[in-house]
Amino acid sequence: MAHRIRFGVCYDFRNPPDSGCSDADLYAQVLEQVQWLDQLGADLVWFTEHHFVEDGYLPSWVPVAGAMAAVTKNVVFGTDICLLPFNHPVRLAEDLAVLDNLSQGRIELGVGMGYAPHEFRGFGLPVSRRVSLMDEGIEVLQRCFSGERFSYRGKRYTFSDVKITPGYVQEGGPPLWIAAMSEAGALRAAHYQTHFLPQGARAASFDPWRAQLAATGGDPSDHRVGILRSILVTDNRSADWPLIREAERYRMGFYEKLFAESGEGFGAGEQIPQRWIVGDAAQCVDELLEFIEAFGITDIVTMAVPPGLRPEQMNGSLERLFKEVAPAVRAHLQGQDCFAST
Repeated sequence: MAHRIRFGVCYDFRNPPDSGCSDADLYAQVLEQVQWLDQLGADLVWFTEHHFVEDGYLPSWVPVAGAMAAVTKNVVFGTDICLLPFNHPVRLAEDLAVLDNLSQGRIELGVGMGYAPHEFRGFGLPVSRRVSLMDEGIEVLQRCFSGERFSYRGKRYTFSDVKITPGYVQEGGPPLWIAAMSEAGALRAAHYQTHFLPQGARAASFDPWRAQLAATGGDPSDHRVGILRSILVTDNRSADWPLIREAERYRMGFYEKLFAESGEGFGAGEQIPQRWIVGDAAQCVDELLEFIEAFGITDIVTMAVPPGLRPEQMNGSLERLFKEVAPAVRAHLQGQDCFAST
């Protein structure tokens, strides 16, 4: 099954103390930007979740998605990622049912199990429970999304005679994605037959996912593959890139601390590229095509507002991304019959 490639933006709402912008103002400016992007032609708005971070990293994406759904008509909302061990699956399924109705079926869900010890401490959970909370959470969500009444008994969750109301607009509920930066995560995505959010070393995530699907008679092309890979469309790299580069260094510094704290990370070997693509429209198109064809990517989102910047500072690049780059990429892929509209 071929998928139409989708382009979008991602928000983490991180607001460094020296940004000169209040949290409330940042939320208001982002909401205004999303309304504009919805009209501009963006396909996706994704959120990422972390907790107990001093710069206000988005801890609760559901109310943001609801606010944005009320003022948009086209963009699809999703997560990369929602940390499933910190979200009660039935309660999350109810939130998603409400969002699905508010947005008229424009909601998806990408989940991961988290790895930062300070977050598990904050929620009073042992890190050792994250695998069982993740697996059982996925199983419960899939039962909730079925629209049928169900009971469930697991190690972490037990439910009797549950049915989610209101019903979902999308048949089968919101499309489900699983994130992975390890072989175990890749095998989990293949096992549960979800869409896929790979990160890190190719040999540890992307390749095992494809191999496991093939081994069980599945087809990777039946699933969407998404990634956060930021794009700066500019004719003057020397003028426009340095400020964003500093914001990106700040952004990635947080993850480096989490990796050090947890002992986890992206692993060694060839990495699935997530560095910024920076250049004029033609350069961005060429690099995106190479990336898409190498990994079967169907969904690409860019950081809309790197930490410390204002939304308006990114609007010029975003306008070129959705008006020049994305259409050119689609035209090339459709000309090669690599992707078909859905």
